[in-house]
Amino acid sequence: MKKIIAIAAAAVLASSLFAETIKVGATPVPHADILNLVKDDLKAEGIELKVIEFTDYVTPNEAVESGEIDANYFQHIPYLESFNTERGYHLVNAGGIHVEPFALYSKSKKIKSLSDIKKKARIGIPNDPSNEGRALLLLQEAGLIKIDAKAGITATTQDIVSNPLKLKFVEVEAASLPRVLADVDAAVINGNYAIPAGLSAKKDGLFVEGSSSPYVNIIAVKAGNENKAAIKALVKALQSDKVRKYIDDTYPNGEVVVVF
Repeated sequence: MKKIIAIAAAAVLASSLFAETIKVGATPVPHADILNLVKDDLKAEGIELKVIEFTDYVTPNEAVESGEIDANYFQHIPYLESFNTERGYHLVNAGGIHVEPFALYSKSKKIKSLSDIKKKARIGIPNDPSNEGRALLLLQEAGLIKIDAKAGITATTQDIVSNPLKLKFVEVEAASLPRVLADVDAAVINGNYAIPAGLSAKKDGLFVEGSSSPYVNIIAVKAGNENKAAIKALVKALQSDKVRKYIDDTYPNGEVVVVF
């Protein structure tokens, strides 16, 4: 009888170990791909990982704040901080995973390098606050414009103090930039939208953000949840040699760079 009870207890314990489920929102590439890579590793620790794909930058943050999902993986810290300020949200960084370097791209056959960009060229940039500032800083680093030093990462087109080529800026939702690339002379595009569009920062970028970028992509959770065991296990699984090798093998041209 004791043996039967022991077996039953073990069965209950085993089922309870696999009872915890965490839902993590992510944009498809590379975030969802990386999350799916560690599903089995988490399952071995009693955590069922459900990856929910989003194609925009707003909904996954709303879902974390409301508690619909436990975490998301798509954004960098400046975007998270900007979102918190604008919405009064309470999202925090649970761990940094990688950087996706911004790059300036062009589909114009007449533009093969920065020197080919002519006066009054139309340049597409993301229209959300943190990514617009990041794009403008990249263009400043490329020597195309100069921004008021006081603006920093929150720079907008209104903060441009020097624009020798009189460039025209087309502000577009980040996810739509690859689709409008053919309609502008060049565009600054986020890595996670450039990759599925077949763009390689190293091969196609006219100018690429440096690997020392502060725009690390993170696991974001609602404040107070960053120390939960399942979240810590998720971050540990993502900050692993397995993920490092996957990123190095999958993105040999530097489209994605690990930070751990």
